[in-house]
Amino acid sequence: MAKMTDSETLSKHIRDALRNDILEGRWAPGAKLQLTHLSAHYETSSTVIREALTRLVGDQLVTLRPNRGFFVPELSLAELSDITEMRCINESLAVSLAIERGPISWESELIAAHHTLERTERRSTERPEVHTEAWNKAHQAFHAKLVEACGVPLLINLTCTLSDLTQLYGRWAGSATRDVKRDVDKEHRQILEAALARNSALTSTLLRKHYETTLLAVKKAGEVGMASTLAEASAS
Repeated sequence: MAKMTDSETLSKHIRDALRNDILEGRWAPGAKLQLTHLSAHYETSSTVIREALTRLVGDQLVTLRPNRGFFVPELSLAELSDITEMRCINESLAVSLAIERGPISWESELIAAHHTLERTERRSTERPEVHTEAWNKAHQAFHAKLVEACGVPLLINLTCTLSDLTQLYGRWAGSATRDVKRDVDKEHRQILEAALARNSALTSTLLRKHYETTLLAVKKAGEVGMASTLAEASAS
């Protein structure tokens, strides 16, 4: 593998920082991403910022509007329904291939990823309405590890993109997902056990239930609830 140059390292660092800040809700959906402001914030050139934003357009985490610039994607419940269905279908295929092809080392890594997820604080006392950044990362890492052994890079990239978009919606759903009576830790344990048992049908079923439960919670709150959360963020 060719060694990354300093400029490539910087570009990736800025792109990762922007991605993380978007997912963590630094800017509300629909907000314009000003190049000059971002250059000052990340202490780098507008060229590096533009390159990073362009890459994130490809990941669906940034919207490019001709002659207007870059924006955080706007949200809609209809789109979330489509994203959830796409995620269920793609991860069903990916996890089936992972279970078929994954070596013993994959099982060990999956157990380790789940252990980290289960031991990471999900909500802080300071901001109980949203998941902690550490838990979000551990959550995505566990789900990414589930499909990693499928051996199909394009499929893995697609599942990661859909995971990011789902997290973005979850960040702005406010307290919606807290109102649903569910045991998230139990859901993850059941998914882990089904994968380790090499039961692809059960794993796919549990993943679909896991994702659709979150979707129903956000739908129950409705776009009015999401709009309220966005308004609070804008006022703060």
